[in-house]
Amino acid sequence: METKCLNCINFRKAVMIGCGFVGSATVFCLMQSGLFSEIAMVDTDNGRAEGEALDISHGVPFAKPMKIYAGSYDDVEDASIVIITAGANQKTGETRLDLVNRNIEIFKTIIPEIKKRNFKGILLIVSNPVDILTAVSVKLSGLPAHRVIGSGTVLDTARLKYSIGEQLNVDSRSVHAFIIGEHGDSEIAAYSSANISGIPLNKFCEMRGHYNHEETTSEIAEKVKNSAYEIISRKKATYYGIAMSVKRICEAIVRDEKSILPVSSMMYGEYGISDISLSMPAIVGKNGIETKVPIQLNDEEMLKLQQSAKQLQDVLKSADI
Repeated sequence: METKCLNCINFRKAVMIGCGFVGSATVFCLMQSGLFSEIAMVDTDNGRAEGEALDISHGVPFAKPMKIYAGSYDDVEDASIVIITAGANQKTGETRLDLVNRNIEIFKTIIPEIKKRNFKGILLIVSNPVDILTAVSVKLSGLPAHRVIGSGTVLDTARLKYSIGEQLNVDSRSVHAFIIGEHGDSEIAAYSSANISGIPLNKFCEMRGHYNHEETTSEIAEKVKNSAYEIISRKKATYYGIAMSVKRICEAIVRDEKSILPVSSMMYGEYGISDISLSMPAIVGKNGIETKVPIQLNDEEMLKLQQSAKQLQDVLKSADI
């Protein structure tokens, strides 16, 4: 009779908690990626989980062999990554921070279930507000902080790179820039350290015939910040972009890539900030966050980063946890 090793990790197994638009789109992306051989889908609506798992499984013959199924919290025991997308949806006109108390209450039911299974892997938080919920998850789970990662500003950073690439008519993969701070309204485009293949952003702009730097970069940053609102106003939800972002984070973990990604993690004095989770560049590998990567910020960016942290700290202090 086969017995389950409770202290073993199946590095090819992931668990998705939450099977709404974001969770299902993410599992669809992960199915195509070939990163995992097994994905369990968990939702309070088990019928929804069964339906999504069956629908996505029908695409397996076009990808790589894997098992996708509706599971339970017991599947957490040997998973390498548990992804949480469960939570209330952001409505039109609503900020991510407006979701705080509703989603903290949901996490109070999810995280203890994970904790009691003696989970040994990486906890990846995607639900919004992701920075607050990452900090809440560290506190409720008791897991080492380096194993609790928020999807952070990985998507915002991709949006920034895309917009800069479009503006300069250059491959967005050659754009090196970060959105940092809150994944939300106080996020900061760290332009002072931005470059295009090593060439400072302003200099490259002039090479391409663009000289009105401050106005253009400000417009791009505002466009990036409001991207989710624009999408939600048109189609009621965002899910494809974040699904690709989660896949990218999973790649870095499963392949132990040591990739530098602007994920959300607890701050312990960096930039003079503590006791909150914030989205900052970090080296991500099989053990989660190895170390944060300091980036050059000018005085204005540093001030905005600290203000962003203060706003999140105030929200966390007022939350019922």
